[in-house]
Amino acid sequence: MLEVRDLSRTFPGTPPVEALRGVGFTIGEGEVVGLLGGNGAGKTTLLKILSTLLLPSAGHAAICGDDVATHSRRARRHLSVVFGGERGLYPRLSALDNVMFFGGLSGVRRRLRPRALSALEGVGLAERADSRVETFSKGMRQRLHLAIGLLNQPRLLMLDEPTVGLDLMEAQRIRDTVTRLATAGTAILLTSHYPADIDQLAGRVVLLDSGRVSHDLPIVEFRKQAGFTAEVRLSGPGAAPRGADPLLSDPSVRIQQNRDDWTLTFQVDTWSPVMFIQLADVVRRHPVTDINVASPGIEAVMRRLVPSHE
Repeated sequence: MLEVRDLSRTFPGTPPVEALRGVGFTIGEGEVVGLLGGNGAGKTTLLKILSTLLLPSAGHAAICGDDVATHSRRARRHLSVVFGGERGLYPRLSALDNVMFFGGLSGVRRRLRPRALSALEGVGLAERADSRVETFSKGMRQRLHLAIGLLNQPRLLMLDEPTVGLDLMEAQRIRDTVTRLATAGTAILLTSHYPADIDQLAGRVVLLDSGRVSHDLPIVEFRKQAGFTAEVRLSGPGAAPRGADPLLSDPSVRIQQNRDDWTLTFQVDTWSPVMFIQLADVVRRHPVTDINVASPGIEAVMRRLVPSHE
């Protein structure tokens, strides 16, 4: 669906700014790829080139075989871009009117109304089709953006911060919709500062660093870049555990004393019989009421690979 090969972009100046330097990756049918990187890594420049808003200085990018630079109009037929936020809608118009208006601008002519209604149904807004957008919550407006993006039935969908500012339920609705689209065969390029978006949706991660692809890995392999296998959290009532247990004396173990309870957190590099014995000793000698074991998430990986990431 998407092929990017040796893509570069240099902005003139003194000195010139190389925003992209030989970027290359592909996205197949039904694949969700998370595009990550710190500030200034080149994500915005790459998205502008792929959405035909900016020409590359060198290299090649094609959507369904159509080059975004030399055949931009044909490339746009296969593409939709959905940005996060509340702007870009007409609040005094209904949801249906918004979808039909933007659908007309994007060149959709045949069966515009039924397709608009179908797009609204696909994002859970069919019952609010005739409601003014000014009555919508942030999450509903974001779903409306997604409906507009789906009207041309894109082969490639680019999502930029799709859950920004949403509560937990609305964010999950967006993620559920994205999952359904991928299952139906839509290729998706996703950028987000919310780790849950990448953790739940992406099957692969492309990490940009100073305009280059530093990592292009399946999500399972990308999580391994965190440098540890699991994070373990123990908690219990009363005073925090103290003693000569090897686990407690490890300087990497974090112990937090709260008012009525405590929390002990540590990272496991590799599970081993010795680690299980040390963990069992703590549980046996101290009043542990909860144990949580979590695999490394995207945020932990980004903290290690992009030191400026917060």
